[in-house]
Amino acid sequence: MRRLSLLAIIPLVLTLVAGEADAHAFLDHAEPRVGNKVATAPHEVTLWFTQKLEAAFSSVTVTNAAGQRVDTGQPRVSGNHMSVSLRPGGAGTYHVTWRVLSVDTHTTDGNFTFQVGQ
Repeated sequence: MRRLSLLAIIPLVLTLVAGEADAHAFLDHAEPRVGNKVATAPHEVTLWFTQKLEAAFSSVTVTNAAGQRVDTGQPRVSGNHMSVSLRPGGAGTYHVTWRVLSVDTHTTDGNFTFQVGQ
């Protein structure tokens, strides 16, 4: 009988562990798109995540090819997306670096680039 109970609990535990791994806020997509090339510098960068975000503990920075920050410094968070306005910039590679805290209290971070110019 104990053996049957143990066998019934194992799938439940595995389901709970697998479900918790999916709970973090990972980058779903961005605009401009990750690795994309756009003709002119965008007015803002928007990131969509797989979970809702905690605004007070989420950030994003955008730098140009020279390593200078081109974001305005104050991201806007609403639900599962975060946007930041950009100052006018030139051509080249833009680097986006983000760090977010999801409502499940886990932090994730990452970065990507996109190209500006012909």
